[in-house]
Amino acid sequence: MVHGPCAGLRRRLCDLTTWSITVDEVNIDPRTPVIVGAGQFLNRVDRGADPLSPVGLILEALRAAEKDAGVAGLASSAEVFGTTHMLSWRYRDPGRLVADAVGADRAKTWYPSNGGNTPQMQLNRMARLISEGELDTAVLSGAEAWNTRTSAKRAGTRAEWEEQPDSVVADWGSEDTFTMGHPAEHAKGIVAPVQAYPLFETALIHRALVENPGRTLAEQIALIGEMWAGFSRVAADNPYAWNREALTAEEITTATPGNRFVGWPYTKRMVSYPSVDMGSALIVTSAEAARAAGIPTDRWVFLWSGTDGVDLVMSERESFTRSPSIGVGGRRALELAGADLDEVDHLDVYSCFPSAVELFCREFELDPLSRPLTVYGGLAFAGGPWNNPVGHALASMVHVLRGGSGELGLVTANGGHVDKHAFGVLGSDPPPNGFRYDRPQAEISASAQRRDVLTEFEGPAEVESWTVMHDRDNQPEKYLGSCLTSNGERVWATSTEPDVISAATSSDLGGAQVRLDRDGTLHI
Repeated sequence: MVHGPCAGLRRRLCDLTTWSITVDEVNIDPRTPVIVGAGQFLNRVDRGADPLSPVGLILEALRAAEKDAGVAGLASSAEVFGTTHMLSWRYRDPGRLVADAVGADRAKTWYPSNGGNTPQMQLNRMARLISEGELDTAVLSGAEAWNTRTSAKRAGTRAEWEEQPDSVVADWGSEDTFTMGHPAEHAKGIVAPVQAYPLFETALIHRALVENPGRTLAEQIALIGEMWAGFSRVAADNPYAWNREALTAEEITTATPGNRFVGWPYTKRMVSYPSVDMGSALIVTSAEAARAAGIPTDRWVFLWSGTDGVDLVMSERESFTRSPSIGVGGRRALELAGADLDEVDHLDVYSCFPSAVELFCREFELDPLSRPLTVYGGLAFAGGPWNNPVGHALASMVHVLRGGSGELGLVTANGGHVDKHAFGVLGSDPPPNGFRYDRPQAEISASAQRRDVLTEFEGPAEVESWTVMHDRDNQPEKYLGSCLTSNGERVWATSTEPDVISAATSSDLGGAQVRLDRDGTLHI
């Protein structure tokens, strides 16, 4: 990484003699979008705090965001309330409840479908509308009370939270249709992220072992653990992280009664932790509105660029070791900001599972142990409130960038099974060319080769990726995996045979020649 006060991007900024002067003395486009307030709230019900509804969590985070901006009641002037889709309570339009609570009766509301990409996607949309003069002030928020929800369910009770009739509908709900997998995957019982992401992992492990002859499977898993331990250390220093215990790579990857395997090679400490009660809120304005509200310029963090894109669903992808949307979309966001990855000071890479991070690193040819990959602490440690972790990552990035000089941050967001993506570049200084946005879907689609998928196949095949699901007693239950036929078609396979499960959890099966029955049962 390039360092120094005028290195890389900073060198170009320092060439502009007015750039190092205080923001008020720089000629800033009044339509420049800025984040002026960032709030997070952790409700430690696990330590005796009284439960709050998800909307209640948002209101606490929004109060913190107003305090952060230094202007009480700022949210009442918001024209848009965008909310990340919630799973711990069935809201029709939670943004309306938040807007009503703060006195923004005429505000529009957004409530897009599920996806961890949606906080950054909504922020990109807000920034674009602000820069185009169609919006002045907006609130981006999200929350989950999953710990409270699951505790109530275990006790046989139900929370008494805000109810909305089915007739209530948000003003905007996104153009993207929510998808979670392919019918061929569903037919084999592959429906959940904890089943899908390990399949990317084993393909990545196989590729790493091919590229690094002499490295063992155990050594590769240990390297993944070292990467994850880095996320753990950041969470330990984050006051808004749910779990603040710094763990070693061995503590993360070793299966124990308290850290069982879920989908091999992932233990519980390697996957997103959703049992949290936490909320986030950002207040986003134009520079003009921020000045009019009297918000000190030292609270401003600037939005430089944003992109969105979609990969093919898992079954149809050419490879489990690539993500064209990450490669094209991520690079496009940096290009729009006029920066290279080496010139980005702070990263927060979406981290529901290690494979999501490794795909980013592979697309950018980045050694995952070469630099910090998060400012938040990751979903396994800081907390994984379903669709809203990036809401917290953005709030953390704001606080990291604020007060800096010439610093940039890149936030990545991921939804589905690594197939919906959003990217945002933020800066401590104004962007030289204003906020810039693109959705480079045509280029993403052009660089993605589509595989044919078979729902029935019998005969010889080659293992491409695999996992073994475990029960709550850490006992292996079922092998799941993808295979390629001699013609390059993808077919899904399962097995409960002990020899298959043993081989799948002790060796690199990538490239192994196997036989499939017509029902998809795999035999070694």
